[in-house]
Amino acid sequence: MTTSRTKQPGSETAAIPLAARPSLLASPGIRKLGLAVLGWTIACVIFFPIFWMVLTGFKTEAAAIADPSLIFSPTLESYQAVQDRSGYARYALNSVAVAFGSTLLALVIAIPSAYSMAFLPTKRTKGTLLWMLSTKMLPSVGVLVPIYLIFRDVGLLDTRTGLIIVYTLMNLPIVVWMLYTFFKDMPKDILEAGRMDGASTLQEVLFLLMPLTLPGIASTGLLSVILSWNEAFWSLNLTSSNAAPLTAYIASFSSPEGLFWAKLSAASTMAIAPILVLGWMTQKQMVRGLTFGAVK
Repeated sequence: MTTSRTKQPGSETAAIPLAARPSLLASPGIRKLGLAVLGWTIACVIFFPIFWMVLTGFKTEAAAIADPSLIFSPTLESYQAVQDRSGYARYALNSVAVAFGSTLLALVIAIPSAYSMAFLPTKRTKGTLLWMLSTKMLPSVGVLVPIYLIFRDVGLLDTRTGLIIVYTLMNLPIVVWMLYTFFKDMPKDILEAGRMDGASTLQEVLFLLMPLTLPGIASTGLLSVILSWNEAFWSLNLTSSNAAPLTAYIASFSSPEGLFWAKLSAASTMAIAPILVLGWMTQKQMVRGLTFGAVK
């Protein structure tokens, strides 16, 4: 037998759990607005030190120390002093040569390495990748002495070639990992079709794999350039004057007499300006490359 129950007026509403009722905070518009506010807040927090540095570069030394306000009379005194003290162009040229040279060398080594790991894996491939990544956890100071002694004996101290080699080794694990990820997402059928048409391994890489993964290769190269441009530890310890990049140029404004905040800020602004412009101009390509293969 079946029994029936008499529904009381309003019982449908009362039976609906509170969590299942529509909430103002759960609406797409409010959620989207909250994410936008959170994103802008994080962006402002990250950008504020750069903004403060640029402003300080337009102050006098006295104002930079004693007046932290945002309202002041701007002056180019610090920038002029920086230019008079040392040649910015020479340091900038060293940074360009070392950053792009090490990136090019890293890509030349990493592309065939990532290709072999992605399309010709062995039982040790994953272990090799993890070992490469683990080298990034090693403190740089731990290998400073042996590298310094080797470079001294072979004549690579204070040379662009020496910095290019060090920066290449420093960025190579990240470059290989990123390229391996991009190559792994490529359909193997495309390469197999090339082999059936008689393409060699070199032709597969040059004419099939690289054109199809160009966004990923470009974003990897841009990231390597940025990491090399911002590297300070090795440039300060392996160079003195001839091959010193912009990171050493900034450090030169720290003296035994103290820190000259206005001049240091002006020098830092001039040092990061090129890489900021490059990042701003290539942000779409970088985002496209970093999300390459995320959606199939």
